[in-house]
Amino acid sequence: MSNTEIEARLIALETEVAQLKAKQQPSTETPWWEEILGSFANDPAYDEAMQLGRQYRESLRPQA
Repeated sequence: MSNTEIEARLIALETEVAQLKAKQQPSTETPWWEEILGSFANDPAYDEAMQLGRQYRESLRPQA
């Protein structure tokens, strides 16, 4: 490869990386956790999952 070809590829890569970085900039408007806050409200499957997780963690505790 010639230096000209390498330079052209490098410019193309730098441009693409800049575009990818621009896409990944976090939104400063609303934090992600506020966007999903309450999405499981009044969901019996979520309540059951929390109960099962609690039971599992309690089963790992040493018995008196």
